[in-house]
Amino acid sequence: MEFIVEKIGMSRTMTVPSTPVTLLKVLETKVCEIAEDGKSIVAYADGKKNNKTIEGKQSKYNLSKEFNRFASLNVANTEAGDIDTSALVEGVVLKTTFNTKGRGFSGVVKRWNFAGGRASHGHRMGRRTGSIGNAEWPGRVQPGKKMPGQYGNVTNSVKNDIVSFDAATGILVVKGSVSGANGALGKVKVS
Repeated sequence: MEFIVEKIGMSRTMTVPSTPVTLLKVLETKVCEIAEDGKSIVAYADGKKNNKTIEGKQSKYNLSKEFNRFASLNVANTEAGDIDTSALVEGVVLKTTFNTKGRGFSGVVKRWNFAGGRASHGHRMGRRTGSIGNAEWPGRVQPGKKMPGQYGNVTNSVKNDIVSFDAATGILVVKGSVSGANGALGKVKVS
């Protein structure tokens, strides 16, 4: 079963020794259609502005205006309505999928932790890459060379243990860290 969650932030348990935990809020989700292949169409709210396509789907599935996004998920429901969260109470391990924080186009010192040049007089090395090629052979830059480029904003999945789940508030507490900024939306899958 899959659920759409919002990352609240990190904390720790009050036990000795304390355990780092991440707090996730399971979004209120409505199941619109149940498909035969296991995937179902679900609606959820993310606070963004509606467009004509979304308004058409809202009227098609008789949804209120706050449900303004749609996704395809594996759910435990057998009919349309509120999503069944009982799997989170019984579950032990989750696979959490979020986008990492995007840091834009970054140089090699930030992206790959290169040392850069010396800080004394008489050179122009600074925070540059340095030499990237070999001698005469092979006469090209090897694939996978650590160079400046886009850093972050990639999908990352990790496995976390469930510490607790409060069905009334929808707060899910998982052991360890989860990628992404606070407030980011992602998916969790009970395995």
